[in-house]
Amino acid sequence: MQTSRLGELEVPRIGLGVMGMSAFYTGAGRSDDDAVRVIHRAVELGISLIDTAEAYGPYVNEELLGRAIKGRREQVVVATKFGLVSHTSRALPVGAPNSSPDNIRPAVEGSLQRLQTDYLDLYYQHRVDPDTPIEEVVGVLSELVSEGKVRHIGLSEAGLDTIRRAHAVHPIAAVQSEYSLWSREPESQILPALRELGIGFVPYSPLGRGFLTGRLRSLDDLDEDDWRRTNPRFTGGNLERNMSIVDEVQAVAEEVEATAAQVALAWLLAQGTDIVPIPGSTRAERVEENALADQVSLTADQVARLNALAPAAGERYDEENMGAIDG
Repeated sequence: MQTSRLGELEVPRIGLGVMGMSAFYTGAGRSDDDAVRVIHRAVELGISLIDTAEAYGPYVNEELLGRAIKGRREQVVVATKFGLVSHTSRALPVGAPNSSPDNIRPAVEGSLQRLQTDYLDLYYQHRVDPDTPIEEVVGVLSELVSEGKVRHIGLSEAGLDTIRRAHAVHPIAAVQSEYSLWSREPESQILPALRELGIGFVPYSPLGRGFLTGRLRSLDDLDEDDWRRTNPRFTGGNLERNMSIVDEVQAVAEEVEATAAQVALAWLLAQGTDIVPIPGSTRAERVEENALADQVSLTADQVARLNALAPAAGERYDEENMGAIDG
């Protein structure tokens, strides 16, 4: 697989998000042994950038990844996140931002222990904490870099002002945010600023939470406890309204003899060599399918057709979760 750079960190063009192996999505109930085998297959294919977070579970997703990479640490670029689990205040629920300096150190020590490693390749702030200046957050992360516990730092769902202020304190390697053919928001301001600053971009949910694969045609395709059943883009008639997006992706896929998922990922890769999507999967065959997107070549006309698709109907999160995203 070809490689790219997130700041000074070299990574494959496509990574793997493992959140769904522990929670939230259809099929998350598969065994940990199955998940470990999927991770091993990804590494065999060269998909060495693997993304998790302490909040996934919480904790159990990091523990799963730690088990999977035991004995393979040098083959893997480990990315995890802090800031949505409070280690200093039991009053704060999981999901409430806490990036206070006193909270970061127990967070990183816990992640290191669960991941069975003595360093993290990429350590993200999961969500911007409005109560802690980003300069203080990055100051602590810079200390962790000096101590060798963290090699590169990143931000997730950070706004333009936060990114610039953070990067002025210590180089930011990557910014992670949702970006796909049905989430185009980063294109107007975030991506140009990242390129100006030399920061890489890591799209999560690059397959539109599975929608862009063309395999979800109704809510009946989802388990009863699947988080997407409450997501605005899948409810209130929006799933049906958004079908025109996936239908065009499928049309291009037929032209290039690829799958819809491969075309959705190939479109992202065509947006720039500094873009490294992290599709999630719980099946080895899907990881193999996604890896082949690196070999799909879209014509300028096909890219233009996909670029021209209408925005997705519905917000990408509910009101509460949208409120946690830094403007």
